[in-house]
Amino acid sequence: MKRPARRRWLRRLTWAALALFIASLAPVALLRFVDPPTSAFMLARQWEMRGEAGFSLRQEWVDIEAISPHALIALVAAEDQHFPSHHGFDLDAISSVIAERGAGGTRRGASTISQQVAKNLFLWSGRSWLRKGVEAYYTFAIELFWPKRRILEVYANIAEFGDGLYGVEAAAQHFYRIPAARLDARQSAALAA
Repeated sequence: MKRPARRRWLRRLTWAALALFIASLAPVALLRFVDPPTSAFMLARQWEMRGEAGFSLRQEWVDIEAISPHALIALVAAEDQHFPSHHGFDLDAISSVIAERGAGGTRRGASTISQQVAKNLFLWSGRSWLRKGVEAYYTFAIELFWPKRRILEVYANIAEFGDGLYGVEAAAQHFYRIPAARLDARQSAALAA
């Protein structure tokens, strides 16, 4: 292959990689301002349960101001105590999990709220190094583009609280017959657990 032809292909590959990179960041940037109508996990669950009689996916988006502060605190306490201070990854928790697994310990995770948002919004379930790598990429992008308040708001609205039950509003309505704004500390802790 001649040198100009190689350069032309290299330039095309560079432009294609750049376009792919920008296309992958566009939804992250958009969802900072637009509430996601669904998530990859919700779509997968609907697909999985198609044809199952009686199954219905329930989710109702509410702004963070319409969620009880007790619920928000309970979610952070249950899922990611270092959420306010880390940049998407809890390196101490990751190190601890690696050490436990190396010693044959239990298989627990070290995912932060930011990582769970990335996974639930954009990715598939399952465990693989590929998915973890893509999750890390999206986690980094979310932490870069979104404030912590937005990350917590999205998490509270897309987390699964029961079979086909997504978001704190749907959970509050289902389990307590009240809006998420009226959850007390005990109810919030029970939902987060």
